[in-house]
Amino acid sequence: MNDSPHNLDAASHQTSIGLDDVHLTLEGPAGQVNILRGVSLTVPQGEALGVVGPSGSGKTTMLMVTAGLERITSGTVSVAGQDYAALDEDGLALFRRDNIGIVFQSFHLIPTMSALENVAVPLEFAGRTDAFELAEEQLEAVGLGHRMGHYPGQLSGGEQQRVALARAFAVKPKLLLADEPTGNLDGATGHQIIDLMFELHDTSNTTLMLITHDMKLAARCDRVVRIGDGVIAGEGLNTAAAE
Repeated sequence: MNDSPHNLDAASHQTSIGLDDVHLTLEGPAGQVNILRGVSLTVPQGEALGVVGPSGSGKTTMLMVTAGLERITSGTVSVAGQDYAALDEDGLALFRRDNIGIVFQSFHLIPTMSALENVAVPLEFAGRTDAFELAEEQLEAVGLGHRMGHYPGQLSGGEQQRVALARAFAVKPKLLLADEPTGNLDGATGHQIIDLMFELHDTSNTTLMLITHDMKLAARCDRVVRIGDGVIAGEGLNTAAAE
């Protein structure tokens, strides 16, 4: 892990995610749309949190707010003890670079870069002189040591998501955010990716926020919250809630 001041001592912060009365209102063609309507959530360091709810309920928006990729209208967002309100856009980008890994349904790999280069990019941005050595280690950890020189177009969907996981974990993040990470994969490949993600989570004590429609997958988390109409609708599994 690099020595940037934006890397915080995980041991000094028992709370990984703190959302307090978070509201997000956006302007739409027909007027204002309330996306989040008073979300409050506390996630301890190292917990795996599953987030379920119907499409359009605000799950992905909550993830984007937690990542600092969407500014809230009111309330408080803090991650690893850092209040986002105290950071400008550049500060948020630096904090996210050093503390947060994100895995999306679409792999978001750079098509003109090899698997090794894709994983090394965030490490290079973080100023690591050993970026490629660390990228090699991470690709080995996800079982892709033999595919480092291949480009995304030469990799299967499962392999591309493994590269995305390696990239997300490369900077040893305090927090991993995963938005439907198996949505573009077949069942067997998706199970392999999830097993790998939980293995990496367990070995690194990284907090995990997992957005999913898969109730069996959500049940693997330490805790599950349900979102409905922009608010936390409850905790625990409810198969009707996730559609």
